[in-house]
Amino acid sequence: MVNLVEIQKPLLHGLMKMAGVKPYAVEIEPGTVMNFWVPKKTLNKPKKGEKPEIVSKPNKPVVVLIHGFAAEGIVTWQFQVGSLSKKYSVYVPDLLFFGGSATDKSDRSPTLQADCVAAGLRKLGVDTCTTVGFSYGGMVAFKMAELYPDLVRAMVVSGSILAMTCSVSDETMKRLGFESSSELLLPSTVKGLKALLSVAAHKKLYFPDRLHRDFLEVMFTNRKERAELLEALVIDTKDATIPKFDQRIHLLWGENDQLFKQELAHNMKEQLGANATFEGIKKAGHLVHLERPCVYNRCLKKFLASPNEVGARN
Repeated sequence: MVNLVEIQKPLLHGLMKMAGVKPYAVEIEPGTVMNFWVPKKTLNKPKKGEKPEIVSKPNKPVVVLIHGFAAEGIVTWQFQVGSLSKKYSVYVPDLLFFGGSATDKSDRSPTLQADCVAAGLRKLGVDTCTTVGFSYGGMVAFKMAELYPDLVRAMVVSGSILAMTCSVSDETMKRLGFESSSELLLPSTVKGLKALLSVAAHKKLYFPDRLHRDFLEVMFTNRKERAELLEALVIDTKDATIPKFDQRIHLLWGENDQLFKQELAHNMKEQLGANATFEGIKKAGHLVHLERPCVYNRCLKKFLASPNEVGARN
């Protein structure tokens, strides 16, 4: 039987190419490859059968969109790429074990993800950027900003926290009625996927069961490795620290986020200090960028257009 989600992929890929980005695989090091969607203008037009090559640096301020845990890059950011690409050079990485990105390393930490995204961007000719991180991708973005302040000039974070501590993880799972983050974020049944969507979205979403099954088959691959990513994400509460960020950080939140509630965002803003700002979007949950894309994009572009929020041209 035809997978309805799989057959929509060429359409989405076509829309992304119309928006000005194309997929490009970057070898970070032997054994580690990360897929990026990059501006078409930075690639050459290869002869038939040849792989395209990077031939130029981005010619506009760079925005890097980092996805969450339930879907790869362009599925997560499908409503943002086209909106941003006229004024910005947009890069969308697929984190390790998503969208064709993989490594033979045993490390599963957010630090490894941040190192690979940063290394990939350097290889693609990016000198400075603003990162936009959602959920798991927000934690990767925070780690990038901490480790590579010369690369990350500013960041926008939605539905995420600095680090997933044992206390936050336990409280969140207990409140939501799940035994573990793997049970929530790696569903294996239609019932489990519906439960995840009910937590992630503000409004109840209706899809036929067949579409749920097709989504499970296409989007939840590399289950073993992704479970290891979730396990490596949680740190001991006593080991949690608040890095000093020199970058401006904008917390852009769905006001009805059930996974990471607004209170967490406000507490984080206070911890981050004067460089952090908060903005809530009404009638939106954890999937704020998908539920209210027009409002989200307007808020995002306002921040990006403010003085000093996006680095100088590369």
